[in-house]
Amino acid sequence: MKGLALVPLVACLLDSGSSRAADPDPWFGRDKALHFTATAALASGGYGAVAAVDGDRRWRFVTGATVGLGAGIAKEALDATGAGDPSWRDLTWDAIGTATGLALAALIDWLWAT
Repeated sequence: MKGLALVPLVACLLDSGSSRAADPDPWFGRDKALHFTATAALASGGYGAVAAVDGDRRWRFVTGATVGLGAGIAKEALDATGAGDPSWRDLTWDAIGTATGLALAALIDWLWAT
């Protein structure tokens, strides 16, 4: 009989998680994948564009990083004007996407050169 008295308490504790509000800016939302993919493509594209005209790898990295991060920062700045919801998490995924795009472009560049 004493064990039955704990059932309502346990039920309330287990159910309390469902009353929390959903995170409006989850780390792994669909928009984060879009930020990652777009900046990775832009960074690798910037790297590749410079690779076609300049042999200095430093300029390839600088240009790719500028294009990728520049686009991410511009998007968040636009969101801050009221066109959307600015997010540090979006900017974090922009940085991760830029780094990934640069790494992939450098790998392809290295494989192409060998």
